[in-house]
Amino acid sequence: MAKWGQGDPRWIVEERADATNVNNWHWEGEAGRCEIGALKHVEGEASCNSRKGKLIFFYEWNLRLSWKGTVKESGEKHKGSVEIPNLSEENEVDDTEINVSKKKGEGDALKDLMRTEGTTKVREALRDYLKALKTEFTLGMILPTKAPVGEELATERKPSGSTVQDSVTPQSLDMVGVKIPTVRIQMREVFNSPAEELYSIFTKKELVQKFSKCPAVIEAEKGGKLQMFEGCVSGEYTELVPSQRIVLKWRCRSWPDEHYATVALNFQDLAAQSELELECKGVPVSHEESTRQCWKKQYFEEIHLLLQQSKDNME
Repeated sequence: MAKWGQGDPRWIVEERADATNVNNWHWEGEAGRCEIGALKHVEGEASCNSRKGKLIFFYEWNLRLSWKGTVKESGEKHKGSVEIPNLSEENEVDDTEINVSKKKGEGDALKDLMRTEGTTKVREALRDYLKALKTEFTLGMILPTKAPVGEELATERKPSGSTVQDSVTPQSLDMVGVKIPTVRIQMREVFNSPAEELYSIFTKKELVQKFSKCPAVIEAEKGGKLQMFEGCVSGEYTELVPSQRIVLKWRCRSWPDEHYATVALNFQDLAAQSELELECKGVPVSHEESTRQCWKKQYFEEIHLLLQQSKDNME
């Protein structure tokens, strides 16, 4: 069960001496400047159940945030509340009710700013939370096996965009580490960057922290340590061939103690693009789908966004 606001830094708005809003919870308009102050009230819960190999999410939240603002012309200060009475799986984020109120007095222009720009920012934060609920907080969650050990395991997925069909074959079943049944995951993804740049995104700390949005330990040398996603993923670099290949000992925190998979990342230039081939051997059978989603959602999709942002900044 995931409790809203317990330790996720994206929901913490810190008061600092330099007045910096560390999570970009402020915005400006012609009327003035507004920002979210704090999460004042939270009631509800979120849960995730596994049914027939699929993760089913349930969540229902009643939230109240405080906001404050400054009128541009007069410098007057105003404050109020933002209420989200029913954030649940029954409604899309765009259809979720968000009510903005202000304490008595003038400053309706700021209230209007909160109803437009402010509401948009709040919806973005809600989307981030739901994305985290369905990826980060389920990382390594135990799922039922698709077939008994020794029987054929296979996944059939239609390619989407640059993603090539993944497969798991019966030959990939083996017994390693702590003597648990494992599978091999193979994935391919094409990125709009040369192989040299893509290689750097996996080996330079500042770039890893940009796409993962979390502090990381990246010691990109043979025997160097790796830690990402607030400790949910850890490992060790075992082989590095610049712009061509990275091999890792890699594990999720929820896996059996001391059990590691072997991850091989192979990079190949394709004109202005590059192809990344991933092979992950030794994944516990019960963690196959969550591991696949980890690489797809937390690595590949976030790297695509990082590359697009870099391109937009250059234009």
